[in-house]
Amino acid sequence: MGGDHAPHEIVAGAVHAVRERGLRVVLVGSPRVLYEALADHDATKEVPIVRAEEALSMDEGALASLRRPRSSIAIACHLVRRGDACAVVSAGSTAGIVATGRLRLKGQPGVLRPAIAVALPTRPTPALLVDAGANAEAKPEMLVQFAHLGAAYAELAHGITAPKVGLLTIGSEAEKGNKLVRRAHELLQSSPGIEFAGNVEGYDLLSGKVDVITTDGFTGNVALKTMEGAVRYAFSELREAIEESKLARLGAAMQRSRIRDLRRRLDAEAHGGAVLLGLNGTVVIAHGATRAPGISAACALATDLSAAEIVTAIGERIAASGRSHRLW
Repeated sequence: MGGDHAPHEIVAGAVHAVRERGLRVVLVGSPRVLYEALADHDATKEVPIVRAEEALSMDEGALASLRRPRSSIAIACHLVRRGDACAVVSAGSTAGIVATGRLRLKGQPGVLRPAIAVALPTRPTPALLVDAGANAEAKPEMLVQFAHLGAAYAELAHGITAPKVGLLTIGSEAEKGNKLVRRAHELLQSSPGIEFAGNVEGYDLLSGKVDVITTDGFTGNVALKTMEGAVRYAFSELREAIEESKLARLGAAMQRSRIRDLRRRLDAEAHGGAVLLGLNGTVVIAHGATRAPGISAACALATDLSAAEIVTAIGERIAASGRSHRLW
C-alpha cells in the first residue's frame, strides 16, 4: 500500500515476482483494493492477501507507527515475527518503516540502532553504504556496528571474504573530520573482525576502493541522494547531446547495448532497494518511486537475504565483536 505508484505498480511487481522469479509473495493491505489490482493481472488465485485497513502515507514519519498499530507495514512485520513470512518489502515512508520495524520486530541483541544499507553500482561487486538514512545522529560505536552490519551483508549477498571497510569523511588522513568521525576511526582501527581500509571521501563512493562505507545516516543520505541526482543529470545531458546531431545519434545507435547496460547498472531499482539491517527480521525498503520491476527485484533480494540467514550472521558478528572489545 506504500509508494508513489501504489498499489498498482506494487501489485504488478508482486505478480512478476511470483510468475517470473518463482517466489512466494503475500500482499498486505485493503482486500478490496488489492483484489481489484490483482484482477487486472488475472492473478487473484496466485497471490494471497492479508487484511490491513490502515496504511501509512508517504508523508507520515516515525510517530505514525504508534498512531497506526494496524497499518499494513505493522501487520507485515507481525507476519515475519510469528514466522508466517520470511521478510518484509515496502516502498512506503522510510521513517515509518524504520520506526515500525524497530517497534514490531525489535533490534537484535547488542545492536544499538538498525541501519539502512544501500548497494552502490561499483565493480566488480557493489559497495555498501551504511547508514543511508535511518539514524540522523550517531555515536562512534554505532559507526563501528554499521561496519559490522555492512560486512555481514557483503559476505552473504556478494560473496566477499573479509570485506574492506572505509569511513566516509572529508579527507583521507586519520585526523580529518569531526569528533564523531575521528573517534570512529580510532575504534575501527582496533575493532576485531573489521578489515579497516581507512577514510574515504565523497568521490570514492563509486570507485570500488572499499566494499563497505560506514557513516551516520544524515551524511549517508545526503551523499546517496547527491549521487543519484548526479547520475540522473549526467544521463539527461547525454540524451540531449545524442539528439543534437545525426552523427551523435548514429554513434549512440552503434553503442546502444553498452549504453543500455550502463543505464541498467546505474539504475537503483535494479539492485532491489535498501536493506534495514539489525532487526529480528529481514526488511527491504524499495525507493518510493519504484515501479513493478523494482518491486520484483526487491522481493528477490529479500528472499535471498532471508535464505542466507542474514539476521543470524549479523547476530554472530555483533556477539563476537562484543565479546572481544565490549564496545556495546
